[in-house]
Amino acid sequence: EVQQAANALKSLGVGQGDRVAIYMPMVPEVAIAMLACARLGAAHSVVFSGFPATALADRINDAEAKVLITADGGYRKGSFFELKTIADEAMEKSPTITASLVYRRRQPGTPGETAMKAGRDHWWQDLVPAQSADCPADPMPAEQLLFLLYTSGSTGKPKGIRHSTAGYSIFTAFTARMTFDLRPGTGQVYFCTADIGWITGHSYVVYGLLSNGATVFIYEGAPNHPEPDRFWEMIDRHGLTILYTAPTAIRAFMRWGDNYVLRHRLDSLRLLGSVGEPINPEAWMWYHTMIGKKRCPIVDTWWQTETGSIMITPLPGITPTKPGSGTRPFFGVVPK
Repeated sequence: EVQQAANALKSLGVGQGDRVAIYMPMVPEVAIAMLACARLGAAHSVVFSGFPATALADRINDAEAKVLITADGGYRKGSFFELKTIADEAMEKSPTITASLVYRRRQPGTPGETAMKAGRDHWWQDLVPAQSADCPADPMPAEQLLFLLYTSGSTGKPKGIRHSTAGYSIFTAFTARMTFDLRPGTGQVYFCTADIGWITGHSYVVYGLLSNGATVFIYEGAPNHPEPDRFWEMIDRHGLTILYTAPTAIRAFMRWGDNYVLRHRLDSLRLLGSVGEPINPEAWMWYHTMIGKKRCPIVDTWWQTETGSIMITPLPGITPTKPGSGTRPFFGVVPK
C-alpha cells in the first residue's frame, strides 16, 4: 500500500523536493502516507490531528505544501470527531495546496456527511487501490529533506525542525535497536503510545522501528476509554512485549488506581520505556512494580524534536538504573 500511495501522490503532481502536509488520526494510513512521501523524496509535514485550522494552515503555508493528506475524521471516547471540515477551513487559507487525499474513516451508521470539492479532493479508498503496487524508491542525497516537524521550542512560536534523509534514518534505527533491544523475528510486538503527530511517533513508531523490521502496534482513541485499563487490556490481548509511554500517562494511571492494572496479567511485557519529560522516582517505582512486576528493565530516555533521536538513555540489562535518572548519554553523544 505504501507503493500504491506513492503512485497516488505522483498522480496528484507530487515529486522529489515537493512538500506534503499530513493531518490524520492514528490509523495505519498515516504511517503509509509518511513512507509514501519518503519513497518519492517529497518531504512530509505531519500536523497533530488535535490542532485547529489556524495551526494547520500556518504549517501548510510555512512548508509551502502542495498536497494535504487528511481524513474525514476519527474516533475518540466512542465519538466521531470531524477532521475534513477543519482541513477545508485551513485549505481556504493555503494557496499552495493543489489537491487533497482524504481517507474515509467514518464507519457505516455514524451520522454526518463529508463535503468534497470537485477537482481538488480525492477519496483515498478510490485513488490509492487503483494504483500500481510497483513504485521503486528514488535514491536520495544524504542531506535530502525527509520531513519538517514543528515544535514550540523556547519561544512558544512554532518553529519548523528539518530532518535529513540519511543522518536521521541511521540514528533512529540504531537508537531504536539498542535502546529497546530489538530482536526481529522473535515475536516481539512494540507499543509506543505517542501520536504520530509528534517526534516520538515519527522516530519510534515509524522510522526507527520499521527500519529494524520490528512489529509495531498502534491504537486510536484515549487510554481511559472504555475504561482506564485500556492499555493493560490491549497488552494482554495482543501479547505486546515492549511499552514506551510518557510520565504524564504513568501518573494518570497511578491516580486511576491499581485495581485497573491488577485485572490483567501483563506477563508478555519484557521492557518498559519512558519519554517526553523527566519521570519522578515515585512514578518510576510504580511503573517498575505494578507494570513491570519488578522484572522488566526501564529505559528512561531523554531527547527532543530538535535531535530527532534518543540522546540519553540506559541500555537494558547493561546500564545500572536509578529511579528518576536518564543515566548515560547514548554512543557518540557528548553532553555539555
